[in-house]
Amino acid sequence: MASTSSSPHSIHKVSPVRVVVKALSLLLLFNFIFPFIDPLPWISQLSIYNSLVPGRERLPYGEQPEKSYNLNLYQLEAMFKSHKIDGAKKSANEFRLILIGDSSTWGFLLTPPKTLASSINAKNSFTPDGKHIMAYNLGYPVMSLTKDLLILNRAMRYQPDMIIWLVTLESFPYDKQLFPPLLQHNRDEVLELMRTNNLNMERYIENLKPLTFWDRTLIGSRRNLADVFRLQLMGMMWAATGIDIYIPDKIERPMEDLPADLSFHNLTPPHLSEDVLAFDVLQAGFNISGDVPLVIVNEPMFISHGNNSDVRYNFYYPRWAYDDYRQLLSSHSEKYRWNYVDLWNSIDAPYFSNTAVHLTPEGVNQLADLLMGQLPTFGQH
Repeated sequence: MASTSSSPHSIHKVSPVRVVVKALSLLLLFNFIFPFIDPLPWISQLSIYNSLVPGRERLPYGEQPEKSYNLNLYQLEAMFKSHKIDGAKKSANEFRLILIGDSSTWGFLLTPPKTLASSINAKNSFTPDGKHIMAYNLGYPVMSLTKDLLILNRAMRYQPDMIIWLVTLESFPYDKQLFPPLLQHNRDEVLELMRTNNLNMERYIENLKPLTFWDRTLIGSRRNLADVFRLQLMGMMWAATGIDIYIPDKIERPMEDLPADLSFHNLTPPHLSEDVLAFDVLQAGFNISGDVPLVIVNEPMFISHGNNSDVRYNFYYPRWAYDDYRQLLSSHSEKYRWNYVDLWNSIDAPYFSNTAVHLTPEGVNQLADLLMGQLPTFGQH
């Protein structure tokens, strides 16, 4: 008679339904634990850049990832970890120059070797005491002084010897300060900057939407996590090609014939009030830089000679608003003893690419010469 007792080698059947239920339960549990662990900043520090592949020449930004091997992401840790400054140990002979600003500083429609930072480095310049000037490009597209301030605050970790902050009027209006996605995704850090520097933006605080609990779960964070990993994958193509921007074959020139429109951000003549411009954000930059020299540069812009050029300098600026802005910026610089250089009309029209602030490679090289020649701290052999 055969035994009916169970053999130690009997195979127990596993219910697929039970496996799925357990897996989903674990996923849901981890999903709701995720906000309390908050591992995204830690994950963002895991990077193949500056180790398996070279660090990028500029902060990641790309609206066509498949063509530029670059993408827009908003995790500051991942952005800085991908940049070459994070892997560059500062030598005793280095004079570390950090550039911050908008897309013109970043180098829109320019390859990495043609940006302002690269053009400065190509000149192989030295300070009067013999230190080698090494410029790092920490510009980032989108016009907002507060966006620049957020990057400047992070940049102080990298021991700069001088900071050059390139600005233009379009970055100054208070109503533009808090709208960039980079600020939306780094709300806590922005609020801390506002608090510690008494920034006058309370009436715009509603533009910084707090993340919901669901936003901070694993599922809610999946896009940010995916972007961090995609940036690592794109590092391979960046290393192989050096491409980090898509440049079309045809580039439209800045608008010459302009509308007969006197308004600027819904403001009208005769004068531009300083109350609508975020000069306090510039002062916060000087507070953050401390003993490190900070130089404000009013960047060059395209000046039209077409229709209505007697009313507007270019697509961005009516003459009355821009003239008042220059006077206000100069007055603030004198009053608060800011280091300030005004280069607004220093580059001729043919050396601009597609907008009133984007330069061609030749224009960038001229700007690099101007900066090296006009900043009294610098010297050249």
